[in-house]
Amino acid sequence: MGGESTTDTAPRGSGATTSPAGSRTGQRLSGVVVALGLVLFLGGFVWGAVVYRPYTVPTDSMTPTVGAGDRILAERIDGADVRRGDVVVFRDATWADAPMVKRVVAVGGDTVSCCQDGKLKVNGKEMDEPYLPSGTAAESSHFSGVTVPEGRLFLLGDERRTSLDSTAHLTDAAGGTVARSAVAARVDAVVWPLDGMLPRPSGFAELGALSSPGPLRLVLGAVAAGAVLILGGAAYGPVAQRAARSRARTGADGVR
Repeated sequence: MGGESTTDTAPRGSGATTSPAGSRTGQRLSGVVVALGLVLFLGGFVWGAVVYRPYTVPTDSMTPTVGAGDRILAERIDGADVRRGDVVVFRDATWADAPMVKRVVAVGGDTVSCCQDGKLKVNGKEMDEPYLPSGTAAESSHFSGVTVPEGRLFLLGDERRTSLDSTAHLTDAAGGTVARSAVAARVDAVVWPLDGMLPRPSGFAELGALSSPGPLRLVLGAVAAGAVLILGGAAYGPVAQRAARSRARTGADGVR
């Protein structure tokens, strides 16, 4: 044969595989899972940014509910949606023309007074206020019945001894009240430190319906679920590759 070699040469790369690990169905499903996770994760952040505004509270007038320096998340709402017991962010030129955080204790048509037996009275009913600092009275000074005009709100700080609230503006033209339209947002949660959602002001329930919590839990759930799906879908390739190597090693060990 003219001295020609009869040794066959193997094609290059015949011993290696460059295909992705896992089945095609698995790869497609992992891609769908990652895509869904991205939608939930990014959608949750966008939803939260549209619905909520962050604020830093500079004073201790709302302790112990909200302390000085705390970071809060407040749901953007229309003033018409404010209910008794809500902790709101508002701005009023007479008060300071800066964002302030107080609790609504009376709305238009209510009559509010303090204090008999250390209790705040709204429409003749004594209010249970568990959010006040332990052992303190509902107000540091007495005031006779104030009737809140329609479309306006009467607001107090939870730390009544130091709060510059409606009681500090009783001699103003509006009698210490603030227009509903001045409200920009309702506080849902303290996010730093991680105190969580504000307790519901159940003491006001006998006077009318309370506000429902905002969608913060759903927003956080969407973000968390998205993160889990992204990590789970992205892990499919490495896990399938490791499983394939393990099967190959087991098969090789069994050959004699």
